[in-house]
Amino acid sequence: MNTHFSAFERTLHLERYPAKHQHVSLQAWDSADEYIIEHIENCDILASLDGVDCKSDTPIFILNDEFGALTCWLQAYSPVFISDSWISHKSLTTNMLINGYEPENVVFADALLDLATFAKAPPALVIIKIPRTLALLEYQLINLSKVLSPDTKVIAAGKVKAVQNSVLRLFEKYIGKTTTSLAKKKARLIFSRFEKKPSNDSPYPTTVTDPLISFELHNHANVFCREHLDIGARILLKNLPDATDQKVIDLGCGNGVLGVSILSKNPSAHVTFVDESFMAVESARLNVIAHLGSDERASFVVSNCLEEVLKDAESSYDLVLCNPPFHQQNAITDHVAYQMFKDSKSVLKHGGELRIVGNRHLDYPQKLKKLFGGYQVIDSNKKFSILSTYKARS
Repeated sequence: MNTHFSAFERTLHLERYPAKHQHVSLQAWDSADEYIIEHIENCDILASLDGVDCKSDTPIFILNDEFGALTCWLQAYSPVFISDSWISHKSLTTNMLINGYEPENVVFADALLDLATFAKAPPALVIIKIPRTLALLEYQLINLSKVLSPDTKVIAAGKVKAVQNSVLRLFEKYIGKTTTSLAKKKARLIFSRFEKKPSNDSPYPTTVTDPLISFELHNHANVFCREHLDIGARILLKNLPDATDQKVIDLGCGNGVLGVSILSKNPSAHVTFVDESFMAVESARLNVIAHLGSDERASFVVSNCLEEVLKDAESSYDLVLCNPPFHQQNAITDHVAYQMFKDSKSVLKHGGELRIVGNRHLDYPQKLKKLFGGYQVIDSNKKFSILSTYKARS
């Protein structure tokens, strides 16, 4: 893995978190990061911050910085780092320490931060990496529009394929006049000047219903399959095991549809909802309370796979349900699923079950066989399989 980023006579050591699971071809920054840094340095944009008390005024907001490259570059200005990804938060902390910076120099915030109540003054500079989800971008631009001034420089960037007309329309709608740069290394910059507009109420969280479930699902902007029930979850919902008196983990919970269903069908069960997205975990909390009236039988953990759960040495579970992703940020990879399976084995009681849903073309059966010694196909269709495996009894 390339870990050395060099520009303008500076070198940073940057890693993707967790480094031990990454493919050697991946790195912790992309050409859009490089383009932003080049523009900021060549145009001397930071000169306006000389003499500003950055720690009290928080003049720079950085949104969706996947692995912390931009924030590390600008850490001397005490930026506000806003991300919905726990992996991004962990990556930034790791990279700050590797480069000898104090993580306290940065204000860490999740994407649900209400900027209107947080910002003491309009920021001088806002940097946005275009997220995968258009709804998340819309949510963030609405949030930003409450605190910007015409003097705020708004610079966004993404790969050329991400800078679509739909993205530019959102900047025009919520920020103001928007232009783009020429493409460079398959990346493009977006420049937007704030124009005072009528206040916009956020449409998020949204709700969705489905005949397969008896409750309405609340979804924050960055929840996977926000507008309909995920097709993998649909087949797993039809094949949920009996969880009477069991401690259950809904791993990669999204909006929590699997865990809420377990709680609804098993009044003595306890479910821990785990996801690396702050918005996903908060959506799961909303859905538990909306359907069951309280969250007494539920716990909520933001974590990379089950890392945070494993910190509790006393924790052991009867059942882990998992609909694993096959990407990390914008990279397609199976290391996340493999770490989920390994972590599940670690938290399960002897005799405990891991039940997953996965695309049939993925190599999940061999991974389960390697880790657990075998597996059983519970159900399948042309696209998905439900696989079950058990931790050996002692």
